[in-house]
Amino acid sequence: MKKNESIKIGMIGLGAWGKNILRNLKELNVVAMACDDNLKVINERKKDFPQVNYTTDVYDILDDRDITAVVIATPAATHYQLTKLALTADKDVFVEKPLALTYAEGKELYVLAKSKNKILMVGHILQYHPAAIKLKELIEQGRLGKIQYLYSNRLNIGKLRVEENILWSFAPHDISLILMLVGDEPTQVTCFGDAYLNKGIYDSTLTALEFKSDIKAHIFVSWLHPFKEQKLVVIGSKAMVVFDDLTKEKLFIYPHRIEWTEGRIPVAMKAEYEVVPVETKEPLREEIQHFLQCITERIQPKTDGEEGLRVLKILEQAENSIKGQSVSIKTQKTRDYFVHPTAEIDDNVKIGVGTKIWHFSHILKNTEIGKNCVIGQNVMIGPDVKVGDNCKIQNNVSLYKGVILEDNVFCGPSCVFTNVYNPRSFIERKNEILATFVKTGASIGANATIVCGTAIGKYAFIGAGAVVKKDVIDYAIMAGVPAKQVGWMCKCGVTLREFNKDNTAVCKSCGSKYSKQNDKLFVIEEKI
Repeated sequence: MKKNESIKIGMIGLGAWGKNILRNLKELNVVAMACDDNLKVINERKKDFPQVNYTTDVYDILDDRDITAVVIATPAATHYQLTKLALTADKDVFVEKPLALTYAEGKELYVLAKSKNKILMVGHILQYHPAAIKLKELIEQGRLGKIQYLYSNRLNIGKLRVEENILWSFAPHDISLILMLVGDEPTQVTCFGDAYLNKGIYDSTLTALEFKSDIKAHIFVSWLHPFKEQKLVVIGSKAMVVFDDLTKEKLFIYPHRIEWTEGRIPVAMKAEYEVVPVETKEPLREEIQHFLQCITERIQPKTDGEEGLRVLKILEQAENSIKGQSVSIKTQKTRDYFVHPTAEIDDNVKIGVGTKIWHFSHILKNTEIGKNCVIGQNVMIGPDVKVGDNCKIQNNVSLYKGVILEDNVFCGPSCVFTNVYNPRSFIERKNEILATFVKTGASIGANATIVCGTAIGKYAFIGAGAVVKKDVIDYAIMAGVPAKQVGWMCKCGVTLREFNKDNTAVCKSCGSKYSKQNDKLFVIEEKI
């Protein structure tokens, strides 16, 4: 296919499922090299795909600059390590589910991909299945009425794994699909299961999900089952749908309904099922073509790293539930403030109404954040930090213990606050923390450094890259290393460039009037 001639993909992992991926990559004319650490497997693949260049060393792929993307279909326990290596080598990555075997590892991969502007796609294949896409359309069109309940069975007697349990091996498919169909994340996860063959490796699990919209879902997975079954059933107020991936016709709609007698007794009114026409496309081919499109057009995949993290979060919650831990997932819809699913909020944290906390930020214990604040990506606040109302804290900022922000403070990207003056990694100095106080309306520019023990005056402005080592007076503009005052700034953020003979100045933007006395600025008339 001419349109794919410029794409060169390295394939890692050529086992049973890897063989299917390799076939598609070969037919799409994009595979440049294929790798497996088992020579026997390679020799088997050579029989079907003799023209492919094979290797047993992943670094032959990672070090090849012509190969710009990698597909990983190895055992789940290797996904984190191989994906990290590929992203570090500046490759786009398609990795089979699950993204990793812990949420923390998955989060690290997501952050790495974002920092390097690389595509990270997870193999949640059911989202590319024509039957699943059609089912989503039926729900959105209202054909099923109000969705009440979903349940899935993914059962088989076949390959038994020892590196991950059935929950991590089978359930990611159904979790991903249910999240897509419901369009929300669960507020409650419970799970039970047991290990019958290998201690600690669950063979069968039943996971229950509860959503704020009162929708409930069950996921039953097992590799100790007498026959293969892959079914999803969706129950709506108007109709029910069965998605059976092992039958020729994949989708069936049952327009059953419930009627109530005068005595308020429910009666099932059964109706004949209908086969819902579904396009006969191979889901794996659709999934791989989507990956190629994302590579070419630099767009986010439908099942990107963030979607993979949502699935990992539920998997971890389910496993914790099996181990007897009480699980309750908080979502932004149950709060009067917003917390992105990838952010972490410790116990005993107070967050004001309307505040938004974005990707991968961490708010530590005993921290208070005011109303209508915006906390950007990868921000750490706490412990024991206080942030006022209407503050904006941009990406990659850390507010350590000892930092206090009053209202309306702006912290630019990657600005730095220290809290110990002379730190050593091998000497404990937690009792030497010096407070840093940023007063109302002050702004701190990108990459500026505020040395601990200082106070930043109200409406002061710290220039980008400046290093502040002493107190800053109100309305002062500071720049340089070390920072020195280079001017005055109005409350509205406009420089006061001209002072009259009587040391007064009027802001040309908002009209506020100031007086300069003894090297300090005072407000005469404030217009904002």
